[in-house]
Amino acid sequence: MFSAPCMWMRGGTSKGGYFLESDLPEHPGERDNFLMGIMGSPDPRQIDGMGGADPLTSKIAIVKPSSNPNADVDYLFLQIAVDLPQVSSAQNCGNLLAGVGPFAIERGLVPAAKGTTEIRIFMENTGQTAVVKINTPDGSVNYKGKAEIDGVPGNAAAIPITFTDTAGSSCGALLPSGNIIDTIDDVEVTLIDNGMPSVILRACDMGVSGNESREELDANTALKQRLENIRLQVGPIMKLGDVANKTVPKMCMVSAPKHGGAISTRTFIPHRCHASIGVLGAVTVATACAMNGSVATDLAIIPPGPNKELEIEHPIGRTAVMLDMNDDGNIDSAAIIRTARKLFDGTVYAP
Repeated sequence: MFSAPCMWMRGGTSKGGYFLESDLPEHPGERDNFLMGIMGSPDPRQIDGMGGADPLTSKIAIVKPSSNPNADVDYLFLQIAVDLPQVSSAQNCGNLLAGVGPFAIERGLVPAAKGTTEIRIFMENTGQTAVVKINTPDGSVNYKGKAEIDGVPGNAAAIPITFTDTAGSSCGALLPSGNIIDTIDDVEVTLIDNGMPSVILRACDMGVSGNESREELDANTALKQRLENIRLQVGPIMKLGDVANKTVPKMCMVSAPKHGGAISTRTFIPHRCHASIGVLGAVTVATACAMNGSVATDLAIIPPGPNKELEIEHPIGRTAVMLDMNDDGNIDSAAIIRTARKLFDGTVYAP
C-alpha cells in the first residue's frame, strides 16, 4: 500500500487533493497510477477512494517552489477521470487554483505577510501566471470571511485571482482558427481560448433553450452526440489534435441571460454538463461576449466603459468576471473572486 501527505481542499466550486511535488512518485506513470488509486478511479462511484463520483470532485493540484523568477510557486493541475483510467493535464483549473495560495503558505513554500499575502502562481498546464491575494491577518491563512460564490453554501474569505496572459493558453491564439465564427455541421461556433479552450454555440442552434437543468441535459443523448461530433471536428482546427480522449475543448451553449446577468451558459466538460462553470471557462465566455461578432455577442448584455463586470449565469447561479479593456477594445486582464477552505490534512493511501 502506497501513501503520501495530502491536504484536501475546496477551491471555488471544486475540491480535490493538494500535494507537494516532492511527496509524489517522480515517474509520471507511477504518479498517475497512485492518484487514480487514491481517487478510486476508474469506477462510476469511486467507492474505493476519495473521489466524489463527479469530475468536479476528482481533481488534483501539485505544487512546488518555482524556478521562474516571476513566480513564487508552480501549479500543475490533473483531472482524474471518474469512470475511465485516465489522468489529463490538458487544461487548467481556475477553481482549484484558489486553494494553491493557501496551500503554499500552509506548507511553508511562501511566507505569510501581515494582512494580505500576494502570491504569483505559474500554471504549468498552459505556461501562464496568475496572481492571488490571500487573507493573512495574523501571519497565517484566514479562511473565514464574507465573500459568497454561487454553488458553495455559506461564506468565506475572498481570494481575488487576476489573469493577465491567458489568451491562447493551450491553442496558441485567442481565436485559434483565425475566425470569430466558424461553421461546423451547419452550426455557427466561436472557437476561443482565453485560459480554457472552448467552443461557444447558441443553445437554440442545438435544439434546446439553454434553461434546462444539468440532469435534463445529461439525459439528452442526441444533444450530447451532436456536441461530441462538433468537438471532434474542431480539435485539429483549435491546434489540439485528436481530442477523443482529451478533456478539452469544453462545449459551452449560450443563451440570453435569465437572471440579470450578462449571458446564460450550459457547459459540457466535455461529456457531462457542468454543475456551474469553470473559472477560466467563465473568463473565456466573458471574452467572447465582449468581442464584436461572436456567437455570444447578440445574446449578451454588456455594461459600458473600459472596466466591465460580467455575471456569467450557469445552472446553480452566477460567476462574476471583471474585464479590463484597453482603448483598442481588447482585454488587458481578467479577474475573478473565489474562495477556498481546508477540509483535511493528513495521509492518503492507494491500494
